[in-house]
Amino acid sequence: MAVIYRCRHCGDKIGELQQSYVHEEDLGLHILSNEERNEMIDYTKDGHMEVKAICDHCEDALNNHPDYHELDSFIQ
Repeated sequence: MAVIYRCRHCGDKIGELQQSYVHEEDLGLHILSNEERNEMIDYTKDGHMEVKAICDHCEDALNNHPDYHELDSFIQ
């Protein structure tokens, strides 16, 4: 099983962990509420876990343009 980190805004792959077994506690996912889990974690048809995060590029864009937070999507 792989754990794939993908940007929630642009969809770019941020990183990937290739492990046969991963404890959610080791990734810090155990502290998420059920609602946060549903928003941030998906499972692919191959059984990989995909975690939605934010890449450096999108974080910089949001920091430099705070009004982008009001938009559903700021990627063009």
